Amino acid sequence: MIIHTVERGDTLWKIASRYRVAIPEIVEANGLADASRLAIGQALLIPSPDILHTVKSGDVLWAIAQRYGISVEAIVKENGIENPSSIYPGTVLRIPPIRHTVHSGEALWQIARQYGTTAEEIIRKNTIQNPNLIYPGTVLVIPRRKPVIETNSFTYHSDETATRLVGEVASELTYIAPFAYVIQPDGSLVLYMKDDTDAIQAGLEKGAIPMMSITNFTSTQAGENIAHAVLSSAEHREKLLANILSVMKAKGYRGLNIDFENVLPGDRELYNQFLERAVALLHQNGYFVSTSLAPKISGEQKGLLYEAHDYPAHGRIADFTVLMTYEWGYRLGPPQAVSPLNEIRRVLDYAVTVMPRDKIMMGFQLYARDWIIPHVQGKEAETYSPQEAVNRAIKYGAAIQYDVAAASPYFRYTDEQGRRHEVWFEDARSAQAKFDLVKQYNLRGISYWVLGYPFSQNWVLLADTFTIRKKT
Repeated sequence: MIIHTVERGDTLWKIASRYRVAIPEIVEANGLADASRLAIGQALLIPSPDILHTVKSGDVLWAIAQRYGISVEAIVKENGIENPSSIYPGTVLRIPPIRHTVHSGEALWQIARQYGTTAEEIIRKNTIQNPNLIYPGTVLVIPRRKPVIETNSFTYHSDETATRLVGEVASELTYIAPFAYVIQPDGSLVLYMKDDTDAIQAGLEKGAIPMMSITNFTSTQAGENIAHAVLSSAEHREKLLANILSVMKAKGYRGLNIDFENVLPGDRELYNQFLERAVALLHQNGYFVSTSLAPKISGEQKGLLYEAHDYPAHGRIADFTVLMTYEWGYRLGPPQAVSPLNEIRRVLDYAVTVMPRDKIMMGFQLYARDWIIPHVQGKEAETYSPQEAVNRAIKYGAAIQYDVAAASPYFRYTDEQGRRHEVWFEDARSAQAKFDLVKQYNLRGISYWVLGYPFSQNWVLLADTFTIRKKT
């Protein structure tokens, strides 16, 4: 997979010709609304089996070839290298895919085992219609080995919208979590979204395990007093757990996500005790338990969001945790990257010292933010999809910039009313940077907030970068 940044004078025809990829493939991978219009600075995902490698100081061809599982001769031929012993830093090499010529009697499972991949991956990579019919002489592109991770996405949609949104991406999800239930002071549960059954069923049809989500806050309530009323009462805690089990059994949930936010600092130990009781009870009934945690950078971090979230305790008690590594670019705050890579890295640097890496899922937001500037504190930014962000850059003739430290694209434009805007969003470059972070820290996986904002590049790149673990 290749990421191309649009330059002045680029057209989709020129780009497709350069990378030897069909225009419709580029259009589909990037969800382009109009193939004839591009923005300067726009990142395009090129669905090519090739990889671009930038030579660094000390690189030698044999090591590069070994890294990508191909021969030195293949790299030399692909790039027209005259002297293989002399490659210079900054040179961009095109790395061809691993290819296998089918021999008589070979089956896909045998070929897959030979290269350390799966038959399903080969089928998908080569768009094989009938896996039982592969003929001698057929040249197959062999997928490179990919890290195996788990993925989750939250959703708050119901009915046919849930069916469509979940159905579109469930094949790339380990879990689907309807953000559906709000706890009440007495331990009862209120279904906050219209219905959760369609999302559950759509996920199950493509192997995404339904994970029930409970929380103490809404768009109008911070929820700290609700959490206190439940956590401080043994009666209310047991009632809540009984209600959770009842819903899980009735709806077909396989696990639980506990997202208690703005918990009073004084309730920290009560929260930990509740988690221990919840995990013990749900494990007895065959369910797993995860928690959602605010993005902390130290154990002493102050603030209502952070103090009651005990990273070491959650890492010890829960089956896994979701780090909510987004919302630096808050809708009511000043314009900035929503999930800047440099800030996420600070959170992970702390988290991996107090929690097992294989219990950490990194949060990833699926939306863009559009602020009117100069910003007035408390003035709400508009939230929409990354694809809409690109559409607006094209509409208003804005050049897209890229903040290297935050690993986030942004641009400014002036609307029809003469108002200035600043937009921060996600694209293929920022998604790749986050995926690289998951690999670098060897994390359990990625948790998305939230479905409903089209971002084709993410799902294409996710499937190309990782093997998504599916559970029975």
